[in-house]
Amino acid sequence: MTQERLRLSLGIIADPQYADREPDLDLDRHFREVPARLKQAIEHFDTLPLDAIVVLGDLIDRDFESFEPVLEILGQSRHPRILLPGNHDFSVSADRLADIHATLGMPAPYYEYRLKGLRILIIEGNEISLFSSAPEDPRHIEAEARVTRLRAAGAPNAQDWNAGISATQEGWIRDRLADAAAAGEPVILLGHYPIHPPSDHNLWDSERLAELVASSPAALAYLCGHQHKGNYATLDAAHFVNFCGMVDTADSNAFAVLEIYDDRIEITGLGREPSRRLALGVSSQ
Repeated sequence: MTQERLRLSLGIIADPQYADREPDLDLDRHFREVPARLKQAIEHFDTLPLDAIVVLGDLIDRDFESFEPVLEILGQSRHPRILLPGNHDFSVSADRLADIHATLGMPAPYYEYRLKGLRILIIEGNEISLFSSAPEDPRHIEAEARVTRLRAAGAPNAQDWNAGISATQEGWIRDRLADAAAAGEPVILLGHYPIHPPSDHNLWDSERLAELVASSPAALAYLCGHQHKGNYATLDAAHFVNFCGMVDTADSNAFAVLEIYDDRIEITGLGREPSRRLALGVSSQ
């Protein structure tokens, strides 16, 4: 049998959501168990020749001081790290809101990262929200108007704990996908919020972004967290993978290794994360 080329290998973690607080039994989230679970994931990842470790948002549950212990654990890995914020990462005092991206080691709120012939687009889904900026900020004002409009339309994702992106960021995503397609370079997109299939956890106005991703010949997959139970769907030839939350349940972990080959994506799930084999270049329509 012909051996296909392994193009990229990533360790994936979603929603660790650490805080030094009692568990939320209603949501089955066990915050103090997170450091041990992160250490287990890092120890596993360090046995593998990964290209990077990705955390898909909600590194903490609340309080800025929660960042230090989990960033210290991640920093013990021998692999590079790609971190992005989720809604809970902004559950800090107002004077620390502007520090979140730098704390996560991000060069910008959203940006392109090139790795071994692939492009990785890191999306900032918290850009327009009720929690990532001060009430007088134009982004906060826009968020209030947008969630009001969505509620009037009966949208299930019209929730205060969801958020959206600006027209500027959407245009940037469109331009980067077009540039990658022209260059013949495949793209993986990373975000905190699901955009497909529809759910009450989706990014505001997610349908437009999902169609943009699905219509791009360069886009292989969109990877996210936020909906802790996980999910998966396709749209045209693009894959949309929602990874399970690490913080959930009293005694089980959830993380994954994702490998991109010429013809497929292999996801090896650990703990509650399911394993998947996703064919590339095959439309679901």
